[in-house]
Amino acid sequence: MQTVLNAVKTHNFSAGPGILPADVLKQAAEACINFDNLNLSLLEISHRSKNFEAVMDESRELVKELLGLGSGWQVLYLGGGASLQFAMVPYNLLRTDGFAAYVNTGVWASKAIKEAKLIGDTRVIASSEDKKFTFVPKGYEIPADADYLHITSNNTIYGTQMKSFPTSPVPVVCDMSSDIFSREVNGNDFGLIYAGAQKNMGPAGSTMVAVREDLLGKTGRKMLSMLDYQVHIKGGSMYNTPPVFPIYVTMLTLRWLKANGGVKWIEGINNAKAAAMYAEIDRNSLFTGTTAVEDRSHMNATFVMTKPELEPEFDKMWKAAGISGIRGHRDVGGYRASLYNALPLESVQVLVEAMKEFEAKFA
Repeated sequence: MQTVLNAVKTHNFSAGPGILPADVLKQAAEACINFDNLNLSLLEISHRSKNFEAVMDESRELVKELLGLGSGWQVLYLGGGASLQFAMVPYNLLRTDGFAAYVNTGVWASKAIKEAKLIGDTRVIASSEDKKFTFVPKGYEIPADADYLHITSNNTIYGTQMKSFPTSPVPVVCDMSSDIFSREVNGNDFGLIYAGAQKNMGPAGSTMVAVREDLLGKTGRKMLSMLDYQVHIKGGSMYNTPPVFPIYVTMLTLRWLKANGGVKWIEGINNAKAAAMYAEIDRNSLFTGTTAVEDRSHMNATFVMTKPELEPEFDKMWKAAGISGIRGHRDVGGYRASLYNALPLESVQVLVEAMKEFEAKFA
């Protein structure tokens, strides 16, 4: 069985682009020199070659397998990041005479709402904005006549995560950019799932979209080809030249996940990392969490200092410990430890020890 990382030199808590498995990075580097024993770089072969078509096919099938998707689903790899999906989702699913329901749980959900309003009737049915997105709304009513419900499963900036998903009378669209493949979900409970690759799947530059094909072609609008899911499905994600390298690295990452035991395996590790991280945040007198305890993200642990004037001293300490990327988002401040799939438990333990040492010295 492969290990998460063969060796850790820098403990990478970056919120994104995030850490990738060492074995994946090694294979990706080799493919940039000699891919598939072709004596050609992956970066210079045709995306129409049989070699890359095999990569694309496997990448799509791995998504279906790991999400447990049944028949009738299509998987696409597109450019433009999740931000483009903020517009493509309503463009492809929101009828000209219909409306979409959205739940606002953070910055990215807010941006999705902004784009959807440019496409058609968009209604926010629940929001935590008035509490600075420190919790996830629950118990809201979902309109049965909406075209779809849009939710964001994990909020990287504010550090909240949906622990369960709403039972909906309409198709659920979920932005899983920052926690996809981090825990077991039944993909068939959704109508469309999208995720930027740069957290748990691969490098920046590719976005995965899994969609139930029966939801498409019903908007009543004339579609621009590059924004039409059906066009991309027909073209096998190669209507235009796809982001070849990010897709290849995504395939390697999903192979790594499957080989080690799949989503169930990594969920256990992620739970252990989150438990260790939050236990120290709650125990340590110099730190405090920023979100409702029941909604704490297992991917992005956000916390602040009880004595902010000591931040420069803590910064020196974690940097000396070989830790990288834990400064909080500019909208929140403080600190954010991103615990993506490829981050080993050992890295969390190093951060916890640094926090304990800091308390011993400055409390």
